[in-house]
Amino acid sequence: MNWSVGKKIAAGFGLSLLILGGFLFITNQNEARLISTNQWVAHTHEVLRRVQDVYASLSDAESAARGFLISGDAAFLNPYNSALSAVSGGIRNLKDLTADNPKQQRRLSELESLIAAKLGTVSDYVDRGRATRLDAAQSSIAAANGKKEMDDIRRVLSEMVDDEETLLKQRQAESTASVNTASARLRYGTMLALILVLGTGYFITRGITRPINLLKAGADKIGSGETGHRVAVQTRDEVGQLAQAFNKMAESLEKTQAILIEQDWLKGNVARLTQSLQGKRDPAAVAQLILSELAPLMNSQHSVFYVKDTGSAEGAVALLASYGYTERKNLSNRFKPGEGLVGQCIIEKTPILLTEAPADYIRISSGLGSAAPLNIIVMPVMFEGDVLGVIEMGSLAAFTASQRSLLDQMSESIGIVVQTIFANARTEALLRQSQSLTEELKVQQEELTESNRRLEEQTQALKSSEALLKEQQAELQQNNEELAEKAELLAGQNAKTERQNREIEIARTALEEKAAQLALTSKYKSEFLANMSHELRTPLNSILILSKLLSGNEEGNLRLKQVDYAKTIYSSGADLLNLINDILDLSKIESGVMSVEIGEVTFSEVEDYVQKRFQPIAAEKHLGFNVDLVAGLLPGIQTDGQRLQQVLNNLLSNAFKFSERGQVDLKIETAASGWSRDNDSLNRAGKVIGFSVRDTGIGIPADKHETIFKAFQQVDGTTSRRFGGTGLGLSISREIARLLGGELMVKSEPDEGSTFTLYLPEVFASLSQGEAHSEVRAVTPQSEGSLREKAATAITAAVQTADSSAAFDPETHRQTRVTDDRYDIKPGDRVLLVIEDDVNFARILVDLARARGFKTIAALDGESGLALAKQFKPDAITLDLRLPSIDGWTVLDRLKHDRITRPIPVHIISVEEGRKRGLSLGAISYLTKPVSQESLNRVFGEIESFAARPAKNLLVVEDDDAQRGSIIDLIGNGDVHTTAVATGEEALNKLKSTAFDCIVLDLGLPDMSGFELIGQMKDDQRLRDIPIIIYTGKELTERENSELRGVSEAIIVKGVRSPERLLDETALFLHRVEANLPEHKRRMLDLAQQPDRVLAGRKVLIVDDDVRNIFALTSILERHQMQVVYAENGRDGIKFLKMTPGIEIVLLDVMMPEMDGYEATREIRQDAAFARLPIIAVTAKAMKGDRDKCISAGASDYITKPIDVDQLLSLLRVWLYR
Repeated sequence: MNWSVGKKIAAGFGLSLLILGGFLFITNQNEARLISTNQWVAHTHEVLRRVQDVYASLSDAESAARGFLISGDAAFLNPYNSALSAVSGGIRNLKDLTADNPKQQRRLSELESLIAAKLGTVSDYVDRGRATRLDAAQSSIAAANGKKEMDDIRRVLSEMVDDEETLLKQRQAESTASVNTASARLRYGTMLALILVLGTGYFITRGITRPINLLKAGADKIGSGETGHRVAVQTRDEVGQLAQAFNKMAESLEKTQAILIEQDWLKGNVARLTQSLQGKRDPAAVAQLILSELAPLMNSQHSVFYVKDTGSAEGAVALLASYGYTERKNLSNRFKPGEGLVGQCIIEKTPILLTEAPADYIRISSGLGSAAPLNIIVMPVMFEGDVLGVIEMGSLAAFTASQRSLLDQMSESIGIVVQTIFANARTEALLRQSQSLTEELKVQQEELTESNRRLEEQTQALKSSEALLKEQQAELQQNNEELAEKAELLAGQNAKTERQNREIEIARTALEEKAAQLALTSKYKSEFLANMSHELRTPLNSILILSKLLSGNEEGNLRLKQVDYAKTIYSSGADLLNLINDILDLSKIESGVMSVEIGEVTFSEVEDYVQKRFQPIAAEKHLGFNVDLVAGLLPGIQTDGQRLQQVLNNLLSNAFKFSERGQVDLKIETAASGWSRDNDSLNRAGKVIGFSVRDTGIGIPADKHETIFKAFQQVDGTTSRRFGGTGLGLSISREIARLLGGELMVKSEPDEGSTFTLYLPEVFASLSQGEAHSEVRAVTPQSEGSLREKAATAITAAVQTADSSAAFDPETHRQTRVTDDRYDIKPGDRVLLVIEDDVNFARILVDLARARGFKTIAALDGESGLALAKQFKPDAITLDLRLPSIDGWTVLDRLKHDRITRPIPVHIISVEEGRKRGLSLGAISYLTKPVSQESLNRVFGEIESFAARPAKNLLVVEDDDAQRGSIIDLIGNGDVHTTAVATGEEALNKLKSTAFDCIVLDLGLPDMSGFELIGQMKDDQRLRDIPIIIYTGKELTERENSELRGVSEAIIVKGVRSPERLLDETALFLHRVEANLPEHKRRMLDLAQQPDRVLAGRKVLIVDDDVRNIFALTSILERHQMQVVYAENGRDGIKFLKMTPGIEIVLLDVMMPEMDGYEATREIRQDAAFARLPIIAVTAKAMKGDRDKCISAGASDYITKPIDVDQLLSLLRVWLYR
């Protein structure tokens, strides 16, 4: 039967369905018959019950009537009446039930008449009894024939019962017969169905499996090497078609195997011959070796090797070696281009094949005779397009295609060998000339000395730049004084206008004019501050970057004193930056844009902070230091903790600065007086808190008490003063005290020390309108963190060196408002750092971590998180990606590029999708919000598991024994347990039984490819997140590279530098502490991390009008092997961007001539080609809102001057990675 497989299966299923339908039909018939029979049985039982009810009701009626007549009690009439009604109803029901039985209907008619007569008699008795003739009624009963009537009724009822019982037995017998019949049909039908289905299934299965078994046997034979085997299947169904396709595949496989055998022969001989030629230096010996090896392979009995005569101007070749060849007088051993086949081969640079050589051609001789060759082939020996020689071979047989391919492939290898020999000869000649270059090297050394001299001149130029900055600072101070005079002039004009208020219209006009002038003055001041900040920070940026580069002296060409000069320049620039920041702070206060954030600050935290901040300073200067919280204080005060801390920092810093011996004290108490009488805020306050800083320093004369609170003023303003400083600190502190509703007072005498007291209301009250316009933001106690949570234990300079460990600075970092444990961390505690800007979710993470025994630290922005990570070195970090200031990607990049924080495992919890990217950058897990309780528990379980395992597990999958051993030796150091396997199956078994933190995988495995192993891992939920590092010697195609980048964390092709990179990548994903590694491995990591793989080779455009900035940024970026191009204004930058292909990122200054950075950014974004081009705005951050303006204009990110090099590199890595 030539049915298809589908038809066969359909036929089997159809037969089964047909049998099932028959079964259903028979079953329904049997079920209907049984139901009918059971209904008739129930009907018979109902008739019998009704007959009994009629008889019982009749008897009850007669008994009730007799009771009435005997007793005369009317109560007997109630059951009598009920019985009469029941009898009548029972007769009607019986008639309905036996409507199908004529005999029963006749009996019922007879019964009805008998009962009527009987009831008539009884009723007559009752009526007489009611007429008070009981005696007569009783006599009538005694004389009546009541027994005969009842006997007749019983007879009729008995006949009815007998008839119904007969019907009942008949119907029960029918029911039993129906059940037996149904059982028999079901039993025999089931047996028949099983036989039919099994028989059909057998024949269908046999028709399908037999040819499939033949196919399997054929496949086994082909798999064992019998590629000539074919399968004989005669069916015309799908299996038959499969067999035909199988036979075609086998035929193709046979041809492919033959090709592969030929290729193996070809490649093996090429490799063997190439290897045998390595290291040979004698041209004649090499030529003879080539002919001796090639001749047998080519089945050549006659071969000659001609090599290019280097002394010939015509490019002729001369005989160098031969095989089976005898020189003859009539044949030349030297050929010019174009002479004979050898010369023609030189010109055409392609092989020449001569078939059926003439009989008088050169003959191949042996001891038994000689014969003319059948085929002669002439092949050029090439190197980079030049003919270095010619090989001629003759054979008594035709050259096969494989032999010609072998000769073609050997041509290039032989050319390389010949060229190497020639090159060696030339090298020896050049070596003899190297002696003459010694004098030139001496000249270059003198030039290098001259370069060092020019470098010293550049250093002097930097010093001159610093002097210029100081002059600009003096000009800035003078401009501020002029602006203050203008403000006083405006105040006088306003007072005069008020006195002239009689002329209302004139006064209104004058006020509007003055207001316009005031707004214009404020605008000029704001623009002046922005411009001056830019003009100061721009050269300062270059000074800091270049001096940092010089102080690093990575090229080692500076003397120690020159390095000290560079460090001094850097330190001076940092001091100048602090001064600029102070000036801007003072300007914010004067212009009313300084904001305060009010919350609860506890005194115990103030004490804890200042003790940790200043106790080391006191110990260093051998001064006493005491903090006194006077009894009776409430737990805290409602104020701006950051501003309070700023004032206390300034007062205590001055106290230690001007005290050389003695004591410095901070006293916090409730104050009743001491402030100015006209201070309404303190006068109205319920309680006033005094913060008194007392020192035993030099003291202040009485006539200088007000001077010290003025900007840029000091007690000793002479050129010979002992103590440095700008004189801005106390001025800023007094203004901050006023913003907080308080006042700063001083008591001091020369040589007796000073006492500065800060008075603040216990509960903050905003200043009245007109007194201040600063922004006040209230923070409820539930959302405001304590002072301890707002500050760390040390304040560092505003500009930190790139390699210093940063402490948490409350002046530069956003304040956390989540209660954490940073001041309760002891040695041995497990610490978790939570970097999350959502306060509520941060609290949830903190509570969950504490429940699992972790001490927690919370940071609400990226800068705070980085600083806290360096300071506390936690056991793990949870990181949100959408953070203010700097985003989470930048934070992750900086964590993983800092040796201090790189080993810390980072768990990303964010709404942003980027799982693959996060894991590739070094995160240990990635959780997408919204998160469930179970997922959070799983993350904390991973954190606990990771922290509990000091040694990490690494799986190495490599089939080469030597490579496995070298990888284990490279990575092992006691903190890593390395498991090495040779096959993919072993790797899967190990992965099922052991938890691994990282896998190093070779793609070429004996039992499966690396791609298959990765696919099985990604299908397993437990294994999909394990970092995979591809370490292979295979040259990957573009497609393979793209596929591997999607499923692995790193791809390393084995080479000279691959061990260093493998050590670096495993250290990243195993979170190893570099300090614990041996010195030689740390050096390997240094080599691996230079250059930066993300930055190297990428092209960046710098748009800045200051060539000093361009030079400084170029110096930094070129050290990381970036290609730097630049333009000096926005318009040129746009032209350069459109004309220069390959620019991948832009660093764009905001303030430039012709077209500023905002306008340039907007115009770039209008071009669809640059819609996604990363643009990083660079600004001096002079005024509030600069960042928002840059982003709204289209910038991708934002960085301020002076540029933090680490932050710049992190931003570049983040945006270039995207």
